[in-house]
Amino acid sequence: MVNKTRNSDSEHLIEAIVEGIRRKKGLDIINIDLKKLGNTECDNFIICHGNSNTHADSIAHSVEETVEEIENTRVWHKDGYQNAQWILLDYGDVMVHVFQEQYRRFYDLEELWADARIIQIESES
Repeated sequence: MVNKTRNSDSEHLIEAIVEGIRRKKGLDIINIDLKKLGNTECDNFIICHGNSNTHADSIAHSVEETVEEIENTRVWHKDGYQNAQWILLDYGDVMVHVFQEQYRRFYDLEELWADARIIQIESES
């Protein structure tokens, strides 16, 4: 029963995160579902990118604002706003990675976690 509630809460959180990304036209949104891998720091990575540091910064701020507005939840930890090449927002069970495109290609988290289930999410609703 606890897992169902936790999963349900995570799904609502993911929906709010994706809405925040869409509001600022974040690109190539994916959800890396880590639950079945075991021994991971969180259950999901939500990854997207922007075209510039300004775009990545605005996407990350939009995620924070949207999640707080819809889910009444604040980010636990955030990092990367200084240069906005790779911004990390930690929501506990869900971590959001907002990249500039070239840094996303360089770090290639999708390949690093290729054994996890990767779900493509439509960028615009």
